[in-house]
Amino acid sequence: MDVASKDVPADVVKEGGRPALVWVLASLALSMLLPSLGTSIANVALPTLAEAFDARFQQVQWVVLAYLLTTTALVAGAGRLGDLLGRRRLLMAGLALFTLASGLCGLAPSLGWLVAARGLQGLGAALMLALTMAFVGEAVPKARAGSAMGLLGSMSAVGTALGPTLGGLLIAGLGWRAIFLVSVPLGVLALLLVRRCLPADLAVPKSAPRPRPDRPLLRDRRLTAGLAMSVLVSTVLMATLVVGPFYLARGLGLGMAKVGLVMSAGPLVAAFAGVPAGRLVDRFGAPGMVVVALAGMLLGCVALGVMPAAAGLAGFMAPIVIITAHYALFQAANNTAVMTDVSPDRRGVISGLLNLARNLGLIGGASVMGAVFSFASGAGEPAAIALGLRVTFAAAAVLLLVALLLARGPGRRTLGARQEAGGDGD
Repeated sequence: MDVASKDVPADVVKEGGRPALVWVLASLALSMLLPSLGTSIANVALPTLAEAFDARFQQVQWVVLAYLLTTTALVAGAGRLGDLLGRRRLLMAGLALFTLASGLCGLAPSLGWLVAARGLQGLGAALMLALTMAFVGEAVPKARAGSAMGLLGSMSAVGTALGPTLGGLLIAGLGWRAIFLVSVPLGVLALLLVRRCLPADLAVPKSAPRPRPDRPLLRDRRLTAGLAMSVLVSTVLMATLVVGPFYLARGLGLGMAKVGLVMSAGPLVAAFAGVPAGRLVDRFGAPGMVVVALAGMLLGCVALGVMPAAAGLAGFMAPIVIITAHYALFQAANNTAVMTDVSPDRRGVISGLLNLARNLGLIGGASVMGAVFSFASGAGEPAAIALGLRVTFAAAAVLLLVALLLARGPGRRTLGARQEAGGDGD
């Protein structure tokens, strides 16, 4: 076996000694794409579902909420379960459940059945989200961990960006059921790739002690800082997605087609920035890149509060590009910093906690930052909408300043020193 494959499990090494990283990464990428696609593809179908089931918006909204709430509530526990029962086994179970639930969604005879099937799909998604990231620590060489995290971030952004467009095309051509049924063949493919390419779970002797589920993880300052920063940064990102459409439509007077086109720019930037961001993390180290990413997002928020008034649409889009590109860098850097050197018995639960932190931030961005914008924009006239934008992203800048303080704290510096020294971080 050559030197390049020393850190790669035997199951991931092809004949001739070359690690089959491309297939490992393909299986992880598809396992990350599907839950993100499941989140975004249903949103565009809500008006169609309301008509198909003769239901009000408040009722069909549960098609989205059932999925999000189930995923958010269970993702941390799913990671812990993977640590105890085997990550590959649970990831395959999650893929099988997600695929089955997607089929049930597509065949649902009523809105109640559809909402129940979406909750089941959310359970599968929780397993996939928690365990996909955990596999980076054991199936990818440490020197490539940043690139792998960047790829997973890109796939998450691709799923978010692709969902509305793909959903619209499928609904127009084949009807609403197609937006759920399309995940069935993709889920089967992901299941086959995971079964073939990811390392098998190690057998645990019956006499070996099981990891204690009550281990005080949150006493680790590095972990708590990483989770807190993830909540804050995701809150800021969601603010752009919630406030942006209102500003574009009511502040700048754009039609909905143009609003959709402009709002797709952010996820596309994040998708293309993910892999280069991961390479920067591999080259310059995760702790330093976390600081760079937060500083870039802070600059973008300040610009978003100032530039639109002077430059209109261009003044809105340029800061959005800055914010989302640096968000991709933050995701790659922070996830790598938290997951690097984590002991094998903790990878699943910590991966689950990272996903939980991100989801809590997205929920907070939609609710708290949305409320700030609503309060500041008052009656909704163009001038008031512009004021609401400035106030919202002034608040976002404050959140990012807090995140920068956490990034520069002693726990984060200790992590950087341990990485450079090759320590285990525990």
